[in-house]
Amino acid sequence: MTDDPLASTELTFLLGMGFQLVLGEFVARVSAAGYADLRPVHGAVFQALKRSGATSSELAATLGVTKQAAGQIVDELERKGYVRREPHPEGGRRKLVVLTPAAHRHLEVAGRILHELEASLGDVSVLRAELTRLIRSLAGETLPALRPVW
Repeated sequence: MTDDPLASTELTFLLGMGFQLVLGEFVARVSAAGYADLRPVHGAVFQALKRSGATSSELAATLGVTKQAAGQIVDELERKGYVRREPHPEGGRRKLVVLTPAAHRHLEVAGRILHELEASLGDVSVLRAELTRLIRSLAGETLPALRPVW
């Protein structure tokens, strides 16, 4: 037995605390690298758009938020110069939201910082494997949206 109270803390609290600590450190490092204008939700948007873009409705579904919330986030990122709306390749009134070069530069910086942060934590391979097993056992093949509630 250990005297550390975390040894008997519920798993959901441990996961939440770990997430908050890692995310907080990541955000601080990204901000120090010149991206203080971005929040974690913006990173989730960049990840969702980085391949070929998406409509605001598709982005809302990916993030697990309302269409209105997704639209507000897109508006904000467009004002900051990180995304732009283009005509949808299939035509109609839909618009495709795509990343700008500024967003791609941010993704490169954030990716480097994330790898540095993970490396500073030591060997996380066992933790990664166990979390992957936990997620797959609860969600199966259909992964849930990571709702940006932080």
